[in-house]
Amino acid sequence: MQKPMRVLAIAALAAFSATAVQAAPIVVGGKGFTEQLLLSEITAQLLTHEGFEVEKRDGLGSQVVRDAQVNGQIDVYWEYTGTSLVTFNKVSDRLTAEETYARVSELDAEVGLTWLDPSRTNNTYAVAVRGSDEKTDAMVTVSDMAQAYNDGANLTMAMSTEFPGRPDGLPGLEATYDFKTSRAQRRAMDPGLVFPTLRDGHTDIGLVTGTDGRIPAFNFRILEDDKGFFPNYAAVPVVRTEVLEANPELAAPLNAMSAVLTDEIMRALNAQVDIDNAPISDVATQFLTENGLI
Repeated sequence: MQKPMRVLAIAALAAFSATAVQAAPIVVGGKGFTEQLLLSEITAQLLTHEGFEVEKRDGLGSQVVRDAQVNGQIDVYWEYTGTSLVTFNKVSDRLTAEETYARVSELDAEVGLTWLDPSRTNNTYAVAVRGSDEKTDAMVTVSDMAQAYNDGANLTMAMSTEFPGRPDGLPGLEATYDFKTSRAQRRAMDPGLVFPTLRDGHTDIGLVTGTDGRIPAFNFRILEDDKGFFPNYAAVPVVRTEVLEANPELAAPLNAMSAVLTDEIMRALNAQVDIDNAPISDVATQFLTENGLI
């Protein structure tokens, strides 16, 4: 009699655990720059519309939000394939976009994370210069920039505070293109400040992200990554596997949102916030409504 009772007790405990996960609010995370703040707000509004109780925790650093998800404190956020590949999983192989997505999906499954459908956005890093500046007008490629540094040009470079320490950031860029910046030539700052700093001539070069609406608005030129250093950074909704199994209906709306997102749409959304000063919540609602997601 003891064995059947033990089996029933285990089954009851498992059912209770699954119900507890399902009953808990869905915690939506996000990083601290405009695109991520938008994605977390859009996701929160979308899931609320779908009937989920939602709690939002955004404005976090890249490693912080990742650790929080792995540790069960955040249930879903939008991560970039290249970030997971290089920064979190330490993979240095040069992979296609499809190979990158497949590799991170496999590796992150081992830590309890499920990658849903990838969007068509590629928020890869990019090296930007002003549309017209005698110090950088001759540069077309990142190799041209590297040569200028090697020739002793005094070029200052604005970048996010994370970029100097990321393997897919400055250390890898310098190693791939065989150049070196001095501490005096680097300006690390909040990522949102890189654009006005470059625009206003306080630096000569800016490390930006490709879906930022300020690139065309500020008339920046993007130098060609002629050695293909930066990997693909497709934005993808990543969900804790335990939470997804308890709430399988999470996948459909998140995949539907992912299917809509493109580089052009993401640039336009970012520009509404960064150029037009529209509230993030209003931009999110408009996007969801116009695309029939709510």
